[in-house]
Amino acid sequence: MAAWDLSVTVVDLGPDAPPVTLSVTSDLHVGGVILKLVEKTQIKRDWSDHALWWEQKQKWLLRTAWTLEKYEIHADARLLFIPQHKPLRLGLPNGITLRLLASFSSPVFQTVMGICRMLNIRHPEELSLLRPVEEKKKKKDKDSAEEIYDLTEVPLSSASRPCLYNGMPAHFADSPQMEAIYKMLSITQPPPAPEVIAKQYRPASVVDKAHINGRWLDSSRCLMQQGIQENDRVWLRFKYFAFYDIEPKYDVVRLAQLYEQARWAILLEDIDCTEEEMMLFGALQYHISKVSQSEPQLMSTSAAMDDLDSALQSLEVKLEGEKLAMVDLLSTNQQLSNVTVCFRPKRLTLKGYKQYWFKFQDTSISYFKSKEESIGEPIQQINLKGCEVAPDVNVTASKFLIRLLIPAPEGMNEVYLRCENEQQYAQWMAGCRLASKGKSLADNSFQSEIQSIRSFLAMQKTNAGSHGNAHAADESINTHSLVSPRYHKKYKAKQLTPRILDAYQNVAQLSLTDAVMRFLQIWQALPDFGLSYVVVRFKGSRKDEVLGIAPNRLIRIDLGVGDVVKTWRYNNMKQWNVNWDIRQVAIEFEGNINIAFSCVTADCKIVHEFIGGYIFMSTRSREKSDTLNEELFHKLTGGHEAL
Repeated sequence: MAAWDLSVTVVDLGPDAPPVTLSVTSDLHVGGVILKLVEKTQIKRDWSDHALWWEQKQKWLLRTAWTLEKYEIHADARLLFIPQHKPLRLGLPNGITLRLLASFSSPVFQTVMGICRMLNIRHPEELSLLRPVEEKKKKKDKDSAEEIYDLTEVPLSSASRPCLYNGMPAHFADSPQMEAIYKMLSITQPPPAPEVIAKQYRPASVVDKAHINGRWLDSSRCLMQQGIQENDRVWLRFKYFAFYDIEPKYDVVRLAQLYEQARWAILLEDIDCTEEEMMLFGALQYHISKVSQSEPQLMSTSAAMDDLDSALQSLEVKLEGEKLAMVDLLSTNQQLSNVTVCFRPKRLTLKGYKQYWFKFQDTSISYFKSKEESIGEPIQQINLKGCEVAPDVNVTASKFLIRLLIPAPEGMNEVYLRCENEQQYAQWMAGCRLASKGKSLADNSFQSEIQSIRSFLAMQKTNAGSHGNAHAADESINTHSLVSPRYHKKYKAKQLTPRILDAYQNVAQLSLTDAVMRFLQIWQALPDFGLSYVVVRFKGSRKDEVLGIAPNRLIRIDLGVGDVVKTWRYNNMKQWNVNWDIRQVAIEFEGNINIAFSCVTADCKIVHEFIGGYIFMSTRSREKSDTLNEELFHKLTGGHEAL
């Protein structure tokens, strides 16, 4: 076989060094090319992380046993010999920037796994990388270079879980500087100054919110293929809002970063909440900030946490609790019935609430004209399986509404239930939430669901007599750091102070961990939680609309009015696929419902990945929680793009 010349640029030799020319034959494998190359450079060093990058084709030649012929490489190929791991500037949800080594040759999904392993974040499948929003730099800002914490010396490990020492990965326990960085990752940041909040980019509409989702990197392709260069800046963020198995003992960094992402989503009005909820979020932030100054660590991470005894003890307590809950439930009647629940179909009708006798059994609600008629046929039976449940509550005004969106072939039917009091609301809300997941009132989580709803309501109560004490307690509170800019304009700081301190009275007793968990719980209970928006054009439609992608459903939203037009649930989905030639997503649901759309503000691969990713998240189970089925993730999210 004839020999021919192949030139390879060895980046480590410097920018001015000429390419190294090798005499090769087409049946030489890639490993042989690397061997010849290393011999010719005559530099003794560890080359094990280096590999060949084919510039024209934008691909790595990682299969060292493949021949040049199999890769279809000819003399005109521009090859670079470069390291696979390079420094990357990583922006975390809490605003800290780290410089660390990341894999530029693995799919982004694996790169994120490596980063999370280094930072001790469990369940890396929930996070991904995205290109940052470009901030407008003012002239005077140029001098103030941001502080970057360097982790490039941390050795790369392939173990699925980092080896812990004193509750932190061993590489952070090496020096006081490294320990300080780990502390920054695992404790919450103080509330940002109002001017810092005002400077941040705030989405003004659903379309603005949709633009951020066009920035996610493709999980199936590597950083190099997506134009990310050495020392470029990317953001690490939670992408899939299906948080699995949060365990404060082991999730110190994960919890701190999740709290920061949630806090910024609320401060920048990325997610809507009521004024009452905003005051409660403000109070929780104030409390978390106050307690974290006195409690140095977010969670106690003593060596004893891995102790077998404590693990067995907590399991025993858990089982005991579940047993008690079961006994408690078996003694209660597994059916709710009440006359005072009124309901109104649709929000915008002029009709008020009508009073009926309601019966809640299994996963459906039946209603009758009166208690006497409840023995016979109901006026209507509403099956709640697969419905959406949202609270509409104002405790001070004694308003306890439950908003239900019931799936129907043509979209969703909206129904409002009004409860008389807190106790009734907690029971019915808990029942509706369980029924929407296909669980009956006999489920052992019914009582704990009621309890969590009641404790949430308790936080929203204002203590009329506590104003004086609250003022005396703290005059230095900077309220504009705790609420979104809308309230900076609406209220003066002295008007916000009593309201936030009022809400603070209800959370002041919480420990730091409980306060963070409660903040996340309330965030997850917001009606718009977990929605990622993309502007799309449905097949056959002449106007752009918004597609909301949630952990369990897709929502079609009218762009003009902002109303939900239709909702489709993943568990009714038969199949979905992408036509890569015309960049169109097609989905088939049960009942012969087919939809197809093209994407306007993001690539259709991003939508495909969101849907597949959420389906993957729903397959995780406790037995397999330690092993991540990477192959299944790529099968569901990878797509087969047209070559």
